[in-house]
Amino acid sequence: MQQVVVDEELKWRIALTLLEGVGSVTARNLVGYCGSVEGVFKEKKKNLEKIPGIGPATAEKIISHNTFERAEKELVFIERYEIKPLFYLDKEYPSRLKNCSDAPVLLYYKGTANLNHHRMIAIVGTRNASDYGKQMTEKITEDLKAYDIIIVSGLAYGIDIAAHKASIKNEMPTIGVLGHGLDRIYPALHKPVAEKMMEQGGLLTEFMTGTNPDKENFPQRNRIVAGMCDAVLVIEAAKSGGALITAEIANSYNRDVFAIPGRTNDTYSAGCNYFIKTNKAALVESADDIAGMMQWNLEKRETEKPRQRQLFIELNEEEKQLANLIEQNGKTHIDLITSSLPLPVSKISATLLSLEFKGVIKSLPGKMYQGV
Repeated sequence: MQQVVVDEELKWRIALTLLEGVGSVTARNLVGYCGSVEGVFKEKKKNLEKIPGIGPATAEKIISHNTFERAEKELVFIERYEIKPLFYLDKEYPSRLKNCSDAPVLLYYKGTANLNHHRMIAIVGTRNASDYGKQMTEKITEDLKAYDIIIVSGLAYGIDIAAHKASIKNEMPTIGVLGHGLDRIYPALHKPVAEKMMEQGGLLTEFMTGTNPDKENFPQRNRIVAGMCDAVLVIEAAKSGGALITAEIANSYNRDVFAIPGRTNDTYSAGCNYFIKTNKAALVESADDIAGMMQWNLEKRETEKPRQRQLFIELNEEEKQLANLIEQNGKTHIDLITSSLPLPVSKISATLLSLEFKGVIKSLPGKMYQGV
């Protein structure tokens, strides 16, 4: 009997996010005035009209809504795939994000990491990451492990995926915030990483199933990235793009923003240099710089045992084939790999990722790979 009550309450919550003309701010306002989510749908039109920001038009849309059927479909997906819905009044909802005025009313989460971990930092940057940008991402992520931090990013090409991969490699929890529903992974090439993240971190979104990764969704996604963290680190960014949008939002939320400086003539360092020059971001060169500014350095865990490089790496047959191919060809494009091996693309992607984590190969810009 209790399970039915829980499902009914969740149905009301999902339906609230489907109301036409009602965004996150208005939805929270409605719940506050009506006393509950269910109360929003059962309130009389004349009373709804009196709520600030509603008016006759929106009140009519609420009264005449037809959102329950769609909400019930979402309930089926949630139950089938063990998705955890997080309402903004729930204890497990990201507390840092909850304090932002435009925080989503409802989030969908698949993972194991604590979204209220005591230290969380977002690492963002250009999709066109250079070798230098990837190396800095990997080095800083590895060094941040000593400070017991969860890494958050957006699962995009470039700096985002480099941060997720480095986290997994160093056995750190990492959370990807998506600009679409949990029924898909975009870009599809990152599915093997996403699968590992759900075991060692998680995937988070405010979007329901069936939501395409449309361009307008990503600025919305970026506010979650900025809002749920203590700070944002920008590694390589042009003067426009998602990374700087995230940094701007972080500033508006009074979050700390850090940036890695780059050469003055590098297009994808121009954004970082601009943020530093205009005092929108603090210049940092290492994980210790970040920890010092965040006053995390005094709590650094000194008990971490130094990691030893594995001298003899065990590879399965597919890994051996792929490693040998890359060793023979030097820098090898993904197209050559897929055309040379009689394996499905999904299997090749997973094997490439496994070889990266084992330190046998590394990925390069332009979907190229080479041996380490």
